[in-house]
Amino acid sequence: MRLLLIRHGQTPANVLGRLDTHKPGPRLTALGAQQAAAVPAALEAERIEGVFASTLIRTQLTAEPLAERLGLEVTVLDGLKEIEAGDLEDLTDAVSVEKYLSTALAWADGDLAPRIPGGHDGHEFFARFDAGVADIAATGVATVAVFTHGMAIRCWAAARCAGIDGTFAARNQLGNTGMVVLESTDAASWSMIEWHTAPIGGQSLRDATDVDPFAETLPDARRNAERPSSERV
Repeated sequence: MRLLLIRHGQTPANVLGRLDTHKPGPRLTALGAQQAAAVPAALEAERIEGVFASTLIRTQLTAEPLAERLGLEVTVLDGLKEIEAGDLEDLTDAVSVEKYLSTALAWADGDLAPRIPGGHDGHEFFARFDAGVADIAATGVATVAVFTHGMAIRCWAAARCAGIDGTFAARNQLGNTGMVVLESTDAASWSMIEWHTAPIGGQSLRDATDVDPFAETLPDARRNAERPSSERV
């Protein structure tokens, strides 16, 4: 199975640097709509047989251009939603953002006990997201496009893929319509094929001025890491 995990297009909350995870969430900005519109051409070489999205409206809006091009319906799954911010919801300060990021990235490194204040721990997140991926695998399709969320992708991929870990996820951001490509023969053991930090439609669709917390690297990683437009293994 080939799993294309695609982050949604830009939202007003991303521009403002706000931790926004509530359902149904904001719609896309004008740039976010452009990012979504560029997805079908960026993926034209892929033989996509299914299109999936989370219950948050931003992922569904990002998925629509691709689904329309392919003549497919967007299947909405609750398991694919973002890591909930709990008591940190709607906050923008650096302390709250780092608490959210560091907790999720600890899960990616195997420490599932830390809990986002007023939110979930790692056991709860992985149970939900694993179930969503299992539902997708149960369809039997070979290649799927999954429109979901930045930290959910970074955390889940780092924990479930051989060869990468929480440190990798901390050092490699995932901008709006960035994409992580995974492959598996049994839907349980995954290998990372590509990690595109920038919009898959091209660098011209990247907003260098926003303060998107879900695309941030942790401070230590930010000082020490290069941030390529894509990382291939």
